[in-house]
Amino acid sequence: MIGLRPAFSTMLFLLLLTGGVYPLLTTALGQWWFPWQANGSLIHKDNVIRGSALIGQSFTAAGYFHGRPSATADTPYNPLASGGSNLAASNPELDAQIQARVAALRAANAAAWQIPRRPAPRHGKSPAWRRLASFPLNRSRNWLQNIRTGRWRAFLGNRW
Repeated sequence: MIGLRPAFSTMLFLLLLTGGVYPLLTTALGQWWFPWQANGSLIHKDNVIRGSALIGQSFTAAGYFHGRPSATADTPYNPLASGGSNLAASNPELDAQIQARVAALRAANAAAWQIPRRPAPRHGKSPAWRRLASFPLNRSRNWLQNIRTGRWRAFLGNRW
């Protein structure tokens, strides 16, 4: 019975400290130092909250780039369920979703798939190909040798 009072008072002190003082202090400091981030990084337009800068948004107009795919199937881009889908790479449902997204992307950008895959013509007359072919290899070899033997070796270790 002698040790009950110090144990109870220590528990009460730590409960108030970790359950009350610390959360209030970190919330107040977060609001003071980072008010935009602490409030959810909300995007306002005409005094109306339009979304969050941290969560993917649904862009449907032709002028926008495609947004990040949403994992919330029932209501796309639902901020209350902003986590991942947790589907494994071997899951057939994930494969079906990816195939559907690729088909939609190709249908929306049909002209992009007509670009030839070869970066330069076979004869090598492209200006970008000429710049790449004329790059001095001695310069890159010297740079790499300097990293392997110079002062960077102490930082990178003997593996390099």
